[in-house]
Amino acid sequence: MPKQPFDRVTRQHELRGRYVLLRLSVNVPIKEGVVTNQFRILRSLPTLQFLVRQGARVIACGHIGRDGSESIQPVADIFAQYVPVAVSPEVSGTVSKNMRDELQDGEVLFLENLRKDPREKKNDSNFARELADFADIYVNDAFAASHRPHASLVGVPKFLPSYVGMNFVHEYEELLKARKPEHPALFMLGGSKFETKMPLIEKFLDVYDHVFVGGALANDLLKAKGYEVGKSLVSDIDLSDSSLLQHPALVLPIDVTVASKGESRVCAVDDVKSNEMIMDVGPKTVALLAGLMNRAKMVLWNGPFGNYEQGFDAQTVSTAKILAGAPGYSIVGGGDTVASIEALCCQEHYSFLSTAGGAMLTFLEEGTLPAIEALQDAPQKKAGS
Repeated sequence: MPKQPFDRVTRQHELRGRYVLLRLSVNVPIKEGVVTNQFRILRSLPTLQFLVRQGARVIACGHIGRDGSESIQPVADIFAQYVPVAVSPEVSGTVSKNMRDELQDGEVLFLENLRKDPREKKNDSNFARELADFADIYVNDAFAASHRPHASLVGVPKFLPSYVGMNFVHEYEELLKARKPEHPALFMLGGSKFETKMPLIEKFLDVYDHVFVGGALANDLLKAKGYEVGKSLVSDIDLSDSSLLQHPALVLPIDVTVASKGESRVCAVDDVKSNEMIMDVGPKTVALLAGLMNRAKMVLWNGPFGNYEQGFDAQTVSTAKILAGAPGYSIVGGGDTVASIEALCCQEHYSFLSTAGGAMLTFLEEGTLPAIEALQDAPQKKAGS
């Protein structure tokens, strides 16, 4: 494995009394003030507990939601079950600074949702400096957010010695394996937004033995092949002359689940009516994938195959069950995909479940992330110096 472009905080043992700004991936679903899925939180715990055991004074931060309307409090409540936690009502400012000054060794202060300050998403250097001023060192354990060029991810490392946490390292090492898989290898990609995922599909068609495209992504390719897709979700992109269509590694659905006027049915891909919408793949497609999964030494999967929000999760769940029993190495990412696996309570049957969605896809395509680049340029020196 190539040399990692960052330093691990677990190699630092002079942390007692040091102020550590810890960027976490805590963008979790919250309903009526209660966290409904703790997957990312639990994956963040080992790094936080390590820092607490080392006697660091931790200032934890992260974002929830898109618009900054959510509070960090429900997340902090979960962490408080494991470590001593206080919560600031603001991101930066006098209150946070005073609470930071009151921290004792091994205690944790959570800053309010970073996106409550619009300067976070703008990567404002003054905001990054304000965050950096809280601490002596910076630790990024938010791999799932590290594709975003935001202040807490790419701005702060300009001002502090910077390291990564345990979950970050785990994600990085596992996804490196996925970029150079053992063969035969199968890549399954679902979801939507073909324009953003097309470069990855093109790349992995030459890396993996089979690349299955499902979800709304498949609609674009089926349409380009001349199939009727009815009222299905499609992109503006025109793929009719794309070389993707003839690539021998490309695998598309052979049957689909369609819906119209509240009714749904399963049909072959050449039997979709103009008034119908493709909502999921069909069972014959999953059976086809089952054969590929059971023969593969590596299976990489990101994104559901159906419209998860509207309840079309049957074939994603079926695929998850089959993959759980497949003999090869399995790496799975994407929120809805991992959620379907968690609902089955069979996480232990997969080699690795990623906390990342978009960051996973960006890393697979490019082999790096904006936050990794920022870590490489950080003013490194020992944490205790």
